[in-house]
Amino acid sequence: LGIGDPDLPTPHPVIEALNRSVENPETHRYDETPRGWKPFLHSATDWYARTFGPQLDPETEAVQLIGSKEGLAHLAWAYIDAGDVSIVPNPGYTVYKVNTLMAGGEVYETPLREANGYLPKLEDIPTEIAKRAKLFYVCYPHNPTGATATEEFYRDLVAYCREYDILLVNDMAYATVAYDGYKNPTVLQIEGAKDVAIEFHSLSKMYNMTGWRLGFALGNAEAVGNLQRLKSNIDSKQFPAIAEAGAYALRELNNDETLAMYERRRDMLVDGLNRIGWKVEKPKSAFYVWARVPRSDMTSAEFAAELLRRAHIVAIPGTGYGTEGEGYVRMSLTLVGDKDGERFAEAVRRIEASGLIQ
Repeated sequence: LGIGDPDLPTPHPVIEALNRSVENPETHRYDETPRGWKPFLHSATDWYARTFGPQLDPETEAVQLIGSKEGLAHLAWAYIDAGDVSIVPNPGYTVYKVNTLMAGGEVYETPLREANGYLPKLEDIPTEIAKRAKLFYVCYPHNPTGATATEEFYRDLVAYCREYDILLVNDMAYATVAYDGYKNPTVLQIEGAKDVAIEFHSLSKMYNMTGWRLGFALGNAEAVGNLQRLKSNIDSKQFPAIAEAGAYALRELNNDETLAMYERRRDMLVDGLNRIGWKVEKPKSAFYVWARVPRSDMTSAEFAAELLRRAHIVAIPGTGYGTEGEGYVRMSLTLVGDKDGERFAEAVRRIEASGLIQ
């Protein structure tokens, strides 16, 4: 239950779209467009408008990425100089922190705690940090906790970033992975957000395309342009045939079947763990279960090691995502070979037999 890598194959219609596109010799050459393959960018902005509402300009407010991870990393290189600060979540996806440091900047880690719904408390960030900050990274739905943001929080965050002239960076890799009818809000739905914000989206989780490396960023035109200028000196964009297949996926497909499978797995795992005495909350988004370590005598790393030794189950210690992750482990709902939750039921049986739950 370690890495969050969708275990189902990419939908066959996307593979067929790739095969058709590969036959087109135009896709065999460099993509010489400034922001990315035009059909892909138009499909991305159309998908965003259908899904969340805001309409963005594919020519000025969108850029194609070789996976959202690449874009999130390169944004730090585009904005951070020595002495600049990125505000990053703790616990959080380590790409934000690592690439800020690699670019020569400094990191301020804002703690995300269960009592506050894993949302940063803006009033606790020192004013001197806010004045030096260039980027404020958030990720909702959140990796690793599965927490979600509210429109009220996004309004406060947009106002905060406007006040201190900070670029707000929202990593929405799990934007459409939601359960029980829940729909995630986005920061670009907030009035005035395009003045201060950029969002990152990925096809990896929506369409089981982690290996294809395809994503996009939307939002503030200046930020999108700065990211594009950096990228133009680093990469030559994704293979156009892959971008064409991604455009097809965004136009024609949804991920309802995959979501139903993740929801069954979530229920099987969380209900089972609660039944055996491990009190765990059901996430309403992302495909992770964030669980408090059920032993007062073990750290996160110690519990994960014992879980592996006794039950042969991999869970990620919360401290892998920052110091605030101590006392928790993350379990993924992606598991090769599971058909209808049976391997998650087996995981519960193994955990119960391990004697680790007291």
